[in-house]
Amino acid sequence: MADPATYRPRAGEIPTEPGVYRFRDEHRRVIYVGKAKNLRSRLNSYFANPRQLMAKTRAMVFTATSVEWTVVGTELEALQLEYTWIKEFSPRFNIMFRDDKSYPYLAVTMGEKYPRAQVMRGDRRKDTRYFGPFYPAKAIRETLDTLLRVFPVRTCSPGVFKRAERTGRPCLLGYIDKCSAPCVGRISAEDHKALAAELCAFMAGDSKRFIQDLERRMKDAVANLDYESAARIRDDIAALRKVFERNSVVLSEDTDADIFGLVQDELEASVQVFHVRGGRIRGQRGWVVEKVEDTDTGQIVEHLLQQVYGEGSMSDRIPRKVLVPVLPDNAEELQVWLRGLRGSKVKISVPQRGDKKTLMETVTRNAEDAMRLHKSRRAGDLTTRSAALSELQEALEIPVPLLRIECYDISHVQGTNVVASMVVAEDGLMKKSDYRRFSITGEAARDDTASMYDVVSRRFRHYLAENFDPAAAVPDADPDHAVPTGDGSGQAAPIHAAQASGPVADTLTAAPRAKFAYPPNLVVVDGGRPQVAAASRALADLGISDVYVVGLAKRLEEVWVPDSEFPVILPRSSEALFLLQRIRDEAHRFAITFHRQKRGKSMTASALDGIPGLGPAKQKALIKHFGSVRKLKQADTEALMEVPGIGPAMAAVIHASLAEAGAETAPAVNMATGEIIES
Repeated sequence: MADPATYRPRAGEIPTEPGVYRFRDEHRRVIYVGKAKNLRSRLNSYFANPRQLMAKTRAMVFTATSVEWTVVGTELEALQLEYTWIKEFSPRFNIMFRDDKSYPYLAVTMGEKYPRAQVMRGDRRKDTRYFGPFYPAKAIRETLDTLLRVFPVRTCSPGVFKRAERTGRPCLLGYIDKCSAPCVGRISAEDHKALAAELCAFMAGDSKRFIQDLERRMKDAVANLDYESAARIRDDIAALRKVFERNSVVLSEDTDADIFGLVQDELEASVQVFHVRGGRIRGQRGWVVEKVEDTDTGQIVEHLLQQVYGEGSMSDRIPRKVLVPVLPDNAEELQVWLRGLRGSKVKISVPQRGDKKTLMETVTRNAEDAMRLHKSRRAGDLTTRSAALSELQEALEIPVPLLRIECYDISHVQGTNVVASMVVAEDGLMKKSDYRRFSITGEAARDDTASMYDVVSRRFRHYLAENFDPAAAVPDADPDHAVPTGDGSGQAAPIHAAQASGPVADTLTAAPRAKFAYPPNLVVVDGGRPQVAAASRALADLGISDVYVVGLAKRLEEVWVPDSEFPVILPRSSEALFLLQRIRDEAHRFAITFHRQKRGKSMTASALDGIPGLGPAKQKALIKHFGSVRKLKQADTEALMEVPGIGPAMAAVIHASLAEAGAETAPAVNMATGEIIES
């Protein structure tokens, strides 16, 4: 760990203006971002007596090797820049309110030609309207099933939709009137999109309008003695009211607000939010986060609002009122920022009395319950992971803590379509954002040991190039087909001293994300002595001696270490063995998935694939225009130029390439469906 005195800025070097600062570690990763009204006062507090800081703040200061800062004009600019840097770098010591992916949402894909309504979890997608989150998932599934009676929007998958288009027969929902069946032309694309928009409007809170419209239509049907239609409309009204009344009225019907409740202790904070639309609770979310500094409630609220509303996909869901337990110091700047995102006025306030204060207390009780549940689960989880890592470190006699473990696996079928995977575990948890996959070709694909040597060499050559020879780094290279970089000497460049602390030279250009900048403490390979020897030789040839290598053999689950005649046998019930097995199985799953993708692509190859400059979009356009490769080969350059996007030069290249291919051309493939359409 670094001594803060080695990178502390000189006296008088830090300005006294407002600004944003960031700490970096020895690998130049940003580990903390903060803002201050007075940069000199704020940064000096980290260095005055670091050993008296909070435990996590002290760990951050001793992990860092430099600090940089940027002076800004106003506190609003500092707020915006701090949020931008936190989103860009995801610093490990910042408070991060990460969404729980288990929360289900009702999503309507308005960006598609035929919008689809579905219950969705996970990351948000572009041009998709989200409503919720809802808990439990059964509630939103029942709600969607009820709404389809009135808003029969498509809910089927793309595969089911295309099959119905081909056969001319809708699915079961189309027959029971819970889908308007755009797949068979019962409704036009425009009318179906309007129907999906009405569903979104109803879920957004404009429910009374639809109920009143249905009541008017029911009365008209009764007046016309059309009792069958009136009965059907009556049932539709009952369905909408059932959905409408599921969420109890908690505030006046014109109230749109997000109400946040928060509880905290010395180490963690728990936050819950109720989304109130039209006076009714429409959704609920929650987070439990670790505190890094001695952060007060106002600062936590500030970071919370930044991250909850900062996403572009969330900006249309910012309500007119945001109710919080404590106003942050820069509440005015936050209101200005939120107003810019929403496009209209947003008010941040603390409820003092009445129904809003009562509801705030309910939200806070939910936060307390979430904190208790989190601590009870985390206690067992942390204990198990810590025990597994300590046991593994002791069994393998490794002198450093196993903070980061990387596991490699090779996948192929009889030597064809050889690929490899790299998965990462940090603190015993899988870190999917750092996963990598590799395509292996040529001499490296002759057997598993050669493939393992090639993959480990490529991974660590990228690491050496990006850390010790920036000019040699290839930030835009595709890791699936990455070519090893470096000077070819096989020796690691010396680690240069940490850069000096100081102001940031250019805040407008973001630094490129390093792909392999963070080395592991332990490399695990799927295999026995040959694979371990290959990985060890790859590291030795690169001059890397501080990364340890082991192999986990599948048959007896033996742990092999380099230069050892006998394996390390871990007890079958040990947490260390379970940890290794989980990491190895994840690497195997990731490799198999990539291998199947690559094998599938190779099995649907077309004569068009080898033509330089002809990508999937233009291939699809050509096949759509001519219908088959056989007809395409018969076309001259003038006919080829009739296809959108095909100019004279490209037409000449296509014509020449197809003429050379002759009768040996592989079967043509319909790029839209993947079917072989003609030889």
